[in-house]
Amino acid sequence: MNDTTTPTNCKRGNIHSFHIPVMGTGFSIDTPIKVAKYGISSVISLVDDALIEDMRRYYCGVYGKACLPITKDDVDHRARRITAYLDLVDEIVQKEFETVRDSNFTPGSEATKYFEMLSETSPLKAQYAQMLQEKDPAIKEQRQAELRSRMKAGSIDVNIMTKLDRANFAKDKTLLPQEYSDALAALRGYAQSKLNSAIVFSAGINRRLYTYIEKFKDFYADTTGTIKKRIILKVSDYRSSFIQGSFLAKKGLWVSEYRIESGLNCGGHAFVSDGYLLGPILEEFKKKKNELVAAILKLCNEALKAKNLKTFDESPDTRITTQGGISTAKEDQFLLEFYQVDGTGWATPFLLCPEATNVDQVTLQKLCAATENDIELSEISPLGVPFHNLKESPSELEKRRRIEAGRPGSACSKGYLASNMEFTEEPVCTASRQYQKLRLEQLRELKLDPLTFAQRFHEIVQKACICNDLGESPLINHRIGRNGHLPKRFTAICPGPNIAYFSKIVSLAEMVGHIYGRINLLNGVARPNMFIKELQLNVKYFVKEVKKVAPSPTPKQIEHVHEFKKNLLEGIEYYRDLFPKMIEETESYRAQALAQLQEFKGRLEAFVSEHATIFAAPAVLLAVA
Repeated sequence: MNDTTTPTNCKRGNIHSFHIPVMGTGFSIDTPIKVAKYGISSVISLVDDALIEDMRRYYCGVYGKACLPITKDDVDHRARRITAYLDLVDEIVQKEFETVRDSNFTPGSEATKYFEMLSETSPLKAQYAQMLQEKDPAIKEQRQAELRSRMKAGSIDVNIMTKLDRANFAKDKTLLPQEYSDALAALRGYAQSKLNSAIVFSAGINRRLYTYIEKFKDFYADTTGTIKKRIILKVSDYRSSFIQGSFLAKKGLWVSEYRIESGLNCGGHAFVSDGYLLGPILEEFKKKKNELVAAILKLCNEALKAKNLKTFDESPDTRITTQGGISTAKEDQFLLEFYQVDGTGWATPFLLCPEATNVDQVTLQKLCAATENDIELSEISPLGVPFHNLKESPSELEKRRRIEAGRPGSACSKGYLASNMEFTEEPVCTASRQYQKLRLEQLRELKLDPLTFAQRFHEIVQKACICNDLGESPLINHRIGRNGHLPKRFTAICPGPNIAYFSKIVSLAEMVGHIYGRINLLNGVARPNMFIKELQLNVKYFVKEVKKVAPSPTPKQIEHVHEFKKNLLEGIEYYRDLFPKMIEETESYRAQALAQLQEFKGRLEAFVSEHATIFAAPAVLLAVA
């Protein structure tokens, strides 16, 4: 059996060239219900099963369906909640899509909206235009039937942040088997759902989680070569893609998409890539994609053969996509054409589109008014990973109020980020009131000078309960409470820096129109090219890191900043050659980008000169610089 091959039938034509990535735990929790009927793919977070259960209860009520609660006391409740919600979303999307597909082609109809949102370069849009021009009623009806047959719903994809893999305990406090950990239970919940879609793994490799995928047949190709549940890796560079893709391939598991995200020019957690910039990273993928696919195919077929499973006669469809900081149609088109990526991700701008995402009105207005100074790369995440944060979000204001009242920290009702065991036998979250109380008591015993105490105090109390507060908006918008009670809720939100360039609430059609260049939502707002913005963020982060270690750097820290500097300078030289190739932009635009590039190079070199002690390192360290 293992020497036979299956035809590859995994290539899935996409209706749109963009997708809506996961946003927080709640902002895109029901985005597929809103947009999939129009052919737009989006991603649901699987972090918060309590929120997922609340949303299932809400939508069962909206659609008149019975909803048997799945409580925390039920066996395998996390996986079961996820499966039940995803199956419900799938059912709703299919029903809504059929309504769109079957509607008349009249002005303002759902079918008309579906086709009018398509890109002008879409072959389906061209067929739609031909249908509109047809005068013969019989032929027109035939063309409408053909159009309906080619319509597709967007994919209902899900996301697991691999670093969030908390162990769980039974009622009697005994540790449950590893398959009940947060990440593995979430994977099981998705695997047991009816969805034909993809799961996005972000934040790096989790070997235990990736090994667990082997237990579920939907991740393997069927007899026709179709993979029902596909794997997407959100990656920061080519090397990590190859490592993770190879690890999965050795289990016979195919990665259907490598989703490249800017390390710093993105929303949510920022996984800093030590000065590696998006342009050079995309260039490497462009040059090495065929090499990557060939190597992965060889490993995958060897594994399938060893498992006595059918091998591939050719590689299944492998998409390369990118996201992070894209703000204009020209930037989007440049990525698609120059780097030959298969799609792009637009997240932050959709936060201002209530037809696509869930952001409560108070927070929406704050986002509309936000400037570059209102978004910070903060240290508020209990994960210890830099986190983009709206400084004046309701969550931040409430956190400051509690600190001023002498009660820092949160109640920690969900505990998805609980990992610290410094003071307790069971893990607690560093944003919790319990942890901060104990940590501050310890700090006071040290009898530090006022300045040092204030710095340490801030480091402790700045942590925020993002696992709860990132999921508050949908509960506010849908007025979801318990037993008729609506508690006060304080939304945390994590937009990317490009929220500063979008300043008004927009419709879905307007946002999609902006992506495809039909309208411009920036309205003349001055902003740098996305690559320049990413460079700016990296230089700022580099300066901060060097200053942090400058008083007494270790050899490892010196090596790190040398590597960071080298990558930045190489990236700058790469962009010096790239910007003149942006022929769709104006000459003045290209000249400005080159001038900004030179400005940042000058700043970087001046800063390095000011810290000559660190950068005049021993030869062994200079070798990497």
